[in-house]
Formats: sequence, C-alpha cells, structure tokens
Amino acid sequence: MSNGIPNHIGIIMDGNGRWAVSHGLPRYEGHRAGVRNIRNVVEACVELGIKYLTVYAFSTENWSRPPEEVSMLLSILENVLKTETPELHKNGVQIRHLGSLDELPEHLQHEIRKALELTKYNDRLVLSVAYNYGGRAEIVHAVKRIILEGVPPDKIDEHLFSQYLYTAGLPDPDLIIRTAGEMRLSNFLIWQAAYAEYWSTPVFWPDFTKEHLKQAVEDYGRRQRKFGGLLEED
Repeated sequence: MSNGIPNHIGIIMDGNGRWAVSHGLPRYEGHRAGVRNIRNVVEACVELGIKYLTVYAFSTENWSRPPEEVSMLLSILENVLKTETPELHKNGVQIRHLGSLDELPEHLQHEIRKALELTKYNDRLVLSVAYNYGGRAEIVHAVKRIILEGVPPDKIDEHLFSQYLYTAGLPDPDLIIRTAGEMRLSNFLIWQAAYAEYWSTPVFWPDFTKEHLKQAVEDYGRRQRKFGGLLEED
C-alpha cells in the first residue's frame, strides 16, 4: 500500500479562467480566487500532516497568454507575497520558488527573495511555488549547470542529477492532483513525478476544498505503489 498519507503533494491548479467565465466574471478574477484558495489547501495539508506541497502557479508557456493577463498574473503574485508571507511565516511555513527568476520584473524578484529569506528556517510545511517553471526547461538548466561545472560523465547518476534541479533537497512528489478535469502533466515536475500517483477532479481550482483534498489523500491511501517492482501478493 502507499502508507496512507503522502509526504509530498503537487497540485496543478487548473480552471481559474473557466471558473471566472462560469460566474460571469473577467478571467483575472478567477486567478485572484485561485490564489486565495491556496491558503485553504495549505491549512488542510498542515491538518493532515503533509510536509511538502508544491503548486503550479505560472508555467514557462504562460508567457504566450494575452499581455494583460500575464501582467495581472505577475501583479497577483507580488500582492500575495506581500500580504500572505507574514501569516505563512507565523504558521511555520517555508516558501520555496521553483523556476527561473531571470524573466520576472525586478520588483517581483525582490518580493520573492524576501519571502524565501524570511521563511527559510520554517519546517512545519514546505510550500514550493512553481512560477515561471517548466519541467523541460528545468532539465535543460540542470544539464547546462552540470556541463559548466565539468562533472565527469562517470559521476553522473540520477541522485546527482536531482541535485541540479530546482527541487534539490525536496523529496519527489507522492501524489499529483489536477483540477478542472484535465488528465495531463503539462510540463510539471516531469522528472520528479516519474512514480507519483495521479488524481484528477472536474472541480475548478477556486472551488477545490479541504474535503476534495482529503478525498484525494484517502484515494491515494488505497493505492498500491510498486515503483516498478512486485508486491508480495503478486
């Protein structure tokens, strides 16, 4: 069995725009609602004893969206960092950023670094925010670093390679949740999620509740994880 409670959950927070349209609102209101919902899920993870949560907030492909939507997404993250970081810090949550900072505005980079520095010693829950993140770009970035550092080919194995990823030091995700009914990874943690369990729900992310998370965790607890091997009953 899967040992009941996943240590690390990754969430692809999908359906914000569709949620807004279904409520007769502009798309950016869906993104605002989606960001507000992260707090509820963080609280649920703490209650369930989950130690690591990674949320997919902005992909490298999202830059192709309309400029006004991209601008709004950047603004929302900056505002959330300013308003939510003190409370997250108070509650023992460590914030990590997964992805490249280079393409982000300087003022946003500053707020991200402030949040990382303030919360770096917290250990109640590690909240990793994948922002300007893409799984393939992450792997290419790791390969470039390995080459630049002159690592001999015979020293490269899966463990070493993992240390060059944005997720270095984090355990691989046990469970990947995707909202809004989609059934694909969309370039999210494609190295790390090689043996993760998947769980999809038609619920749009802003409507995803603590009960939905508990349902996903309960379903995970009934899974049999073989990691390519066989269980005794096989």
